[in-house]
Amino acid sequence: MLISIMAKNVDDKLTREDFDAGPSSYDEIEPNLYLGNLTAATDIDWLKQTKITHILTVDSCPLPRKIQDALPDIKLKYMQLTDMPREDLLTSFGDSNQFIDNALESGGKILVHCYFGVSRSATIVIAYLMKKYSLPFSNAFEAVKEKRRFVGPNAGFLAQLKLYEDMGFTVDCSNLQFKMYRLQIAADKVRKARILPQNYLDLIKPDPALLTTHPEPTVYRCKKCRRIVANASNILPHKPKETQIWRHVSSKKYDKSPKQIKATKKPEEKEKKVDEEVSTEPCNKTYFIEPLAWMPDILHRVDGKLNCPKCTSKLGSFSWISGCQCPCGCKIAPAFYLIPSKVDWSNAVQNVQSTV
Repeated sequence: MLISIMAKNVDDKLTREDFDAGPSSYDEIEPNLYLGNLTAATDIDWLKQTKITHILTVDSCPLPRKIQDALPDIKLKYMQLTDMPREDLLTSFGDSNQFIDNALESGGKILVHCYFGVSRSATIVIAYLMKKYSLPFSNAFEAVKEKRRFVGPNAGFLAQLKLYEDMGFTVDCSNLQFKMYRLQIAADKVRKARILPQNYLDLIKPDPALLTTHPEPTVYRCKKCRRIVANASNILPHKPKETQIWRHVSSKKYDKSPKQIKATKKPEEKEKKVDEEVSTEPCNKTYFIEPLAWMPDILHRVDGKLNCPKCTSKLGSFSWISGCQCPCGCKIAPAFYLIPSKVDWSNAVQNVQSTV
């Protein structure tokens, strides 16, 4: 009888029954930095012979206890991540970079691995090289591929690496595409659980009408009662006919390697796209905004109306899953939006705004 279950719970901890990730496979990407598969990470003889001092596991299950028992001085770090395009590796790059740096700076040797050493762990190593040498994504990708020819992060991970480059090899919470990236990851969680998980509550921005000594100069008010409902910084601008603000997450072009992308893109197509982006002004037919604290229903509903918290007038709607299509043709999901005819733009804000 074939065993179809790949993992089981033992003492409330997830462990594997099947550790067959194929023959031991590993490559030295940089001096003392190895990228490999699960078989290499569980090969105690190889770990001893190579004098591996640190192991970074990027997988759905941690390493078996026998590794720590056989090598009591080895330092292990476990990142529970699946090989799915919508899995969030980007916000873990800081931790993984620090762990790799600590290993190498202490004179140690580190193995970064996932199940096959192809997608998740390769993404982590590529991000490390990008940060360390300020390398563009394509250069870091090719540098790793030269050492381990069959690396192949999935399309979502490639997109996250490109966004990482766009943000200057850090996580910039003010970056528009990063905001949409996190909202889309959160929307996946809401789709499954029908509620926003606790670790995504930071996406809910403070109520702009609450007491503050440094109010933003530009705000949006309810047309009926004048209650402030959004700051200018809460607006997520869009352009006509865009399908997503953060387009990379489902972009088919990232299914290919950087070289293939470069080879298949016609110069005139690239120039045309740039010209269109420069000449097209942001649309104001719908105001897409960040989720805000005065929207209580967004925490436990997948869609609904947005009413003014003071006078209850309808101001717009929200949808975590279906999103919204603006009259300009732009489709954004998830979407939290205000109807322009229901709000007024104002640049006259008092020095101290009262709570309403």
